[in-house]
Amino acid sequence: MSLKVIELNDNAITVGDESGIILQSPGFALALENKIELGETAEQQARLQPTNSYNKFWHELSMEPLSQHKGIRHLADIAYAQLLHLAELGEIDSDVIFAVPGNFTRQQLAIVLGLAKQSPFNPVGLVDSALAGALSAARSAAQSSSVVYADIQLHQVVLSKMVIEGNELKTDSVIQIPGVGSQNFMNLMMQLATGLFIQQCRFNPQHDAESEQQLYNALPNWLQQNEGDDNSLLLELRTQNNVHTAKMPRESLNSNLSQYYQKICEQIFALTKQEGDQLILSQAMSELPGLVTSLAEVGDIHVLDRGAINTACLEYRDHIIHPVDEIHLINALPRMEKESALAPTIETMNKPKATHLLFGHKALEIRSIDIINADKLNGGAAPASSVLLSAKDQPKQLGRIVLEQDGIILDSGTQEFLLNDKLVSGRQSLHLGDCLRVTETLEELRLIQVSDGDS
Repeated sequence: MSLKVIELNDNAITVGDESGIILQSPGFALALENKIELGETAEQQARLQPTNSYNKFWHELSMEPLSQHKGIRHLADIAYAQLLHLAELGEIDSDVIFAVPGNFTRQQLAIVLGLAKQSPFNPVGLVDSALAGALSAARSAAQSSSVVYADIQLHQVVLSKMVIEGNELKTDSVIQIPGVGSQNFMNLMMQLATGLFIQQCRFNPQHDAESEQQLYNALPNWLQQNEGDDNSLLLELRTQNNVHTAKMPRESLNSNLSQYYQKICEQIFALTKQEGDQLILSQAMSELPGLVTSLAEVGDIHVLDRGAINTACLEYRDHIIHPVDEIHLINALPRMEKESALAPTIETMNKPKATHLLFGHKALEIRSIDIINADKLNGGAAPASSVLLSAKDQPKQLGRIVLEQDGIILDSGTQEFLLNDKLVSGRQSLHLGDCLRVTETLEELRLIQVSDGDS
């Protein structure tokens, strides 16, 4: 059985192994009469049954008694239920490394280990997820006096500052910024969208729970649009009898978000004020509309690939894994420079590189491209930085093509692709001329090179 990594960030708890990211699950739970729904299923019903919905059980993890729901003694019970849920979905039944946020207290870490020991898998290590994230950017970190990692959870942003001492990178300080988590952003943007629907369509999507939930579910795709009218986002909601369409001016969106960004940026600027300091943003942080622009005065910004923490934990397993009775939080690790990242070979340097992904008649620049199942969009808009493939009986997220320090990577987890007619899954290196297809479809993705002079 392979070693697994569980990253405990309630915005998207991630399970991975050597093949890459296996699954992601938000920290939501819905307590029904005879069972608990968890993850995305619970999130997509949270507005329908708000009194039975929980999303702070990781944020406020404790064993303090609860009285709201029969059968749930405390928040740790819900956390345990989600660990079991992850174990079932990810087929986790062997050794597990936990990557945990730096804001977890000793008591919370003890609860995590206690719950894990009662689970079908075996906890073998605890590591600060920010430290693992910083080490995954080994080349840049080696040139910096300190590194700040910014990540977003459901109810807060967490900033971790790491410093270099000798050949080690170690966690120096952790700052929590409450009230600016992904749920706070969602609530703010729902208020803004509701006002626009009322103004432009005379329709209030929050007048009942069903349309409010539909609004919540649709927001993430709307916010990633960048085609068509560059000055506005197109918002569309379908009810039983009508289709309601409104436009959200980007200027209005950025103005409303700025009140939250100011809190975040002030803390980041204070931590990165010395020349040579590096800022690393999690993928989720970088996708907040306009945040990267707000951080323009920070000279060195690196966006972490979603699978980087998983990869770093596996690479540093010998430093993280301990006997069960000796497990403690690892907050300092040696910097192991990757030769491939620091000193490319002459052959690699001279080899032509792919710059774009060709899909049909459209070429997308390769930075971070989501491969999405069109059959699972349910009428919602797809992010502009994505391609839509029609794959029946497959999940919504089929994979992602990302540009990393070592080259272009296909990260598909357990989803199978045909790479040059060879069946593959997980993390695969891609090169100029490679051809990708989802099994049993004719739609083709091809890596091409577009020069500066090409139109």
